[in-house]
Amino acid sequence: MPEQTASDRIVVVSQDAHCFASGRHTHEQAQLIYAISGVVSVTTTDGTWVVPPSRAVWVPAGIGHETKSHATVQFRALLIDPADVKGLPGVCAVVEVRPLLRELILRLAALAERPGSADLGRVVTLLLLLELSFPPVEPLNLPTPQHAQLARLCEWIQSDPVRAVSLEEAASALHMSRSSFMRLFKRETGMSFAHWRQQARLLGALSLLADGQSILNVALACGYDSPSAFSAMFRRSLGRSPSEYFARPAGDQGSDPVLVRRR
Repeated sequence: MPEQTASDRIVVVSQDAHCFASGRHTHEQAQLIYAISGVVSVTTTDGTWVVPPSRAVWVPAGIGHETKSHATVQFRALLIDPADVKGLPGVCAVVEVRPLLRELILRLAALAERPGSADLGRVVTLLLLLELSFPPVEPLNLPTPQHAQLARLCEWIQSDPVRAVSLEEAASALHMSRSSFMRLFKRETGMSFAHWRQQARLLGALSLLADGQSILNVALACGYDSPSAFSAMFRRSLGRSPSEYFARPAGDQGSDPVLVRRR
């Protein structure tokens, strides 16, 4: 990915691509990853963030990560010297991208392509660092169990969201009683099996919706009998219908992030 200096404190990495995957890598600098359009996912050993354009991901210096998109995406990554950043998280975190922050990111990217006044670059950089805001992590997460057999079962369920795996079927796959499986699952993920399975479907649905697929196609691909059943689940989980969630009102550019957290 091309790197361009935007100021004496920030380097901009630009990527406009279809089905992009960076491979796992690290940076000496901290990184702010923001999708101008499309949806980008950032994966670390702790989990995966699926980030639409109203949020960005903060990746501290030295954290191994992979950046990926399953469809067309435009994103900008700002590499920031950690010595210049005080009081910001030492772990990966979600950044709220309000309209001002978005414009500052775009201005830095433009300055990287067409360098102008050094003073302007410094002022934009200072404003950007002051504007960074880290909201509480949304309660939409999908923990991955440490228990090896259970982790493989969860991976299999995620790979085939149409299949309705019952609690009894899941317990049988691990040669456990229903009650023992329920205790293990709760201990490993902090969720009930039914809740985890619904979250897994919702995560898959978000990526498909972001790719522009219809609600009907997404509902069927995620194992729901009808668009209305899917939309009802979506609204219960996120407080908005799918169309409202991905709407782009004036002054805003998208929707909330999804955190897939590994334990």
